[in-house]
Amino acid sequence: MHDIEIHENQAAAIFARKDAWHQLGTTIEGRAFTAEEAMTIGHLGGWDVRKLPLTAAEVTEEGVTTLEVPSAYATVRTNPFTGHVEPLGVVGEQYTPIQNEEHADFLNRLVDESGAVFDTAGSLRGGRQIFVTMQLPKSMKIGGVDPVNLNIAALNSHDGSSAFRLLLTPVRVVCANTQAAALRNHSASVSIRHTSGAKAAVDQARAALDLTFEYFEAFEAEAEAMIQEELKEAEFQRIMGEVFGRPDREDSPRAQKTAQERADQLSQLWHDADTQEGIRGTRWAGYQVAAEYVDHYAPVRAKSGLHEGQARAARLLTSPEPNRLKARAWSALTMA
Repeated sequence: MHDIEIHENQAAAIFARKDAWHQLGTTIEGRAFTAEEAMTIGHLGGWDVRKLPLTAAEVTEEGVTTLEVPSAYATVRTNPFTGHVEPLGVVGEQYTPIQNEEHADFLNRLVDESGAVFDTAGSLRGGRQIFVTMQLPKSMKIGGVDPVNLNIAALNSHDGSSAFRLLLTPVRVVCANTQAAALRNHSASVSIRHTSGAKAAVDQARAALDLTFEYFEAFEAEAEAMIQEELKEAEFQRIMGEVFGRPDREDSPRAQKTAQERADQLSQLWHDADTQEGIRGTRWAGYQVAAEYVDHYAPVRAKSGLHEGQARAARLLTSPEPNRLKARAWSALTMA
């Protein structure tokens, strides 16, 4: 099963620009797209996600016995390509679906109020997860030289695996890598449970988004401190070892080779990468090496039908590991 949903030669995804991540689905050239276009062009509309009572069947020599499963339901949708009803997951009695249209409508109101523009949207894992990202008009230049844009990613699941989440994501323009800072007293996410009050909670989350700018201000302050401080080669190597791990003599030859290739790539980025121009030799540069490696060089297994860049994009949206590594690097490089 593909991470990005594909039917024949069509993908349930829409993008406002092309880069290493954005090579599936429809690309809108020269402009941002609207919430309505995300539903139509991106094949995210008309799913009618709903709950059906769950039953179980026992097959014995005497025949088939059908049993109702109390307080358990299957979530299903109408497939946007085939029109067929298909299952997505199993949920409890209190679970209330948040439709993709509600997801986009909430973000549409953010566009009106903040000036943010839609950047990407799509379906992952056969419709079980949905993502929509927006770029905020505010941006920053760390140390006056390194541009960083500010994004919001809204993620929803239809299989009960996670809440409706808003993630705050600074994106470094130079190499389009996402930043995951471990900031004290500032959360980079807002979660809303799928309950009967979920729709009202989505409305209320607009107030919580005021905290996004506090988060970005804290991020900028710590980043400015990092770019002003020198990072010696020996300390860089030590911190990368702490973040990504060091090879052990008892590791298999394959594991030792992988660790050596990672160390070589990190060193190359630190010493020679064009993306280090203007920031080289600083603690901020050390963090950027870690983030760039995670986003663009760490090994990733591309499933059939996906190229490596698409697999990386899906991993960043669905797996906590990339952000965990970046947050670990941020913590190590901001420690006094």
